[in-house]
Amino acid sequence: MRRVPRGSLAGVLGVLVTMAVCVTAVPAGPASAAQRRPYVSGNTTTPVYSYANAIRESIWVDTSLDNDGDGSPDRVAIDIVRPSEAAQAGLKVPVIMEASPYYSCCGRGNETQVKDYDSNGVIDSMPLYYDNYFVPRGYAFVGVDLAGTNRSTGCEDLGGPEEVASAKAVIDWLNGRTTAHYANGTAAVADWTTGKVGMIGKSWDGTIANAVAATGVAGLTTIVPISAISSWYDYMRVNGVPRSTGWPGGLASEVGRTGSVCSSEYTSLTTGGDDHTGNYNAFWTQRNYFANVGNVKASVFAVHGLNDENVFPQNFAQWWSGLAAHDVPRKLWLSQEGHADPFDIRRSTWVTTLQSWFDYWLQGLDNGVMSQPTVDVERTPNQWQTQSDYPAAGSAPVTLTMGASSTGAGTLGTSPGGTATTRSITDSTSLTEANAVSSPTTTRTGRLAFLSAPLAANTQLSGTPTITLRVKATKPDTELSARLVDYGTATRDRDLADDESGVKTLRTRSCYGDSTTADSACYLDTAEDTASSSYGVLTRGWQDAAHYQSLSQQTPLTPGQWYTITWHLQPQDQILVAGHTLGLILSLSDTEKTSPSSTGATVTVDLTGSSLSLPLVGTTVLQRPTTTPHLTAVAPRTYPTRTRPLPS
Repeated sequence: MRRVPRGSLAGVLGVLVTMAVCVTAVPAGPASAAQRRPYVSGNTTTPVYSYANAIRESIWVDTSLDNDGDGSPDRVAIDIVRPSEAAQAGLKVPVIMEASPYYSCCGRGNETQVKDYDSNGVIDSMPLYYDNYFVPRGYAFVGVDLAGTNRSTGCEDLGGPEEVASAKAVIDWLNGRTTAHYANGTAAVADWTTGKVGMIGKSWDGTIANAVAATGVAGLTTIVPISAISSWYDYMRVNGVPRSTGWPGGLASEVGRTGSVCSSEYTSLTTGGDDHTGNYNAFWTQRNYFANVGNVKASVFAVHGLNDENVFPQNFAQWWSGLAAHDVPRKLWLSQEGHADPFDIRRSTWVTTLQSWFDYWLQGLDNGVMSQPTVDVERTPNQWQTQSDYPAAGSAPVTLTMGASSTGAGTLGTSPGGTATTRSITDSTSLTEANAVSSPTTTRTGRLAFLSAPLAANTQLSGTPTITLRVKATKPDTELSARLVDYGTATRDRDLADDESGVKTLRTRSCYGDSTTADSACYLDTAEDTASSSYGVLTRGWQDAAHYQSLSQQTPLTPGQWYTITWHLQPQDQILVAGHTLGLILSLSDTEKTSPSSTGATVTVDLTGSSLSLPLVGTTVLQRPTTTPHLTAVAPRTYPTRTRPLPS
């Protein structure tokens, strides 16, 4: 879903011209004559260079690609901001790079900024604060228009070979392995850089950082993927269930070149995605960067929202585990927000930490950032803690079984569930999540609810829950949906849907870097959008029943025959609070968060052959209630209408 601009930047530029008071640049101490890099003071970089006098240039990098079929090699447009004083002194600087399809169509950041150019077509305003903050500190910033977007030629191919190669070509040029030129045809040579590149970006931009890292390209030293995709199948599909139909081609055309030149490419993207079956195929293999995580040579600082309903947390979790398996140096921030940038959650701490990360990996400064705890986790709104890894040390699976009741909610716990019994669900496409999870002790069509006894002690949930159901269905296929719910009053982030971030925009501003009349470093402040609520959905998971054997092909169920089907819910790291009740809600079609082809099936669940596995830290036992748990009446919460999200 395209984000709506929160106000015209043009309307505030006049005010920002005189906002030097906002600039938070730290004064540099006197540099000794022997100091090789005047922007380095001890183990940190300091802002000694003029942002106003920085070199700004627009360049086109040559490639051997031609997926728009015009007979000419595709060219990648890049815009550069770099310190002029370093160039004059012959000092080479490393590069911070963001490759994006959004620089003209949709904008970047909370204020939806786009690139702006002067009358000569040279960049004079770059979105976000990266150039304002880091160029005075001895870095260059490079903004890359992915193939088929903004001023680059070629056609958008949705994270495919063209897109990845277009970003990789820029790193090759920065390291002298390919050619580039200015708009007038003059050759451009990157003799001003050390060749060390750090890629950063949120969502699609961070996704391309993952993708390029998975090529193993030399020169890419570190990446900072924020809310990023590691496999496009796991973005647009969940275990065989399409999240939206026609999505691949529709999304590419949203950000890519308009007109007929790329229309056939966009059509082929949707065809290749194969909405009809939901199968994992060669199209998705091309866009599965996790499969090539063993090629990653760059260090990784990943950031993700544990309640991100746009890019589901599975994308960070599988990427993180793959990096760990290959001993890639790494760091991780996990927030309780949705599809959010840490600049809008924990701004000051984020910028300081990001600077330390880039100073270490791109400038070679021994600042201790790699000695800090590996993972920062937001436990509750604005309350952060550190841990040594994700999942947390000591996390181990605890199996919970389900017990029946004649009406209302069944039971959930580690003790035996009672005699053999079954419960049935009939698909209800009108069942919203709000009605599925609210008032769990009330019988409602289309769902089954199971509740634990109140928790005896605080317990950490850290990792990926797994559910196993023994089922028989009346149809050859159906969607299966599961939700893990925390019942108990608490302050939580407000309901998050699709690309919502879980933050609200304030009227004050804070500044990070230096400003010019065309490009301000001052941004509207933000705060977490929270409210007290009587329950919260911890995690969700979906499975297409006919994909129970393989995601690559469907195996239709034989109606009336028993099958055991296992699937993962989305990863989480959360404290389950003493006195709260844990609930498992089962349903079939979820038309709010996926786009299933409902078959109207009725599914019978054999509770004795079904279980929920939770990754818990410690030995706390989740008890099974001896009577129906008493919960205060819980009204349905309002959830926004689901539209096809844009990974913005």
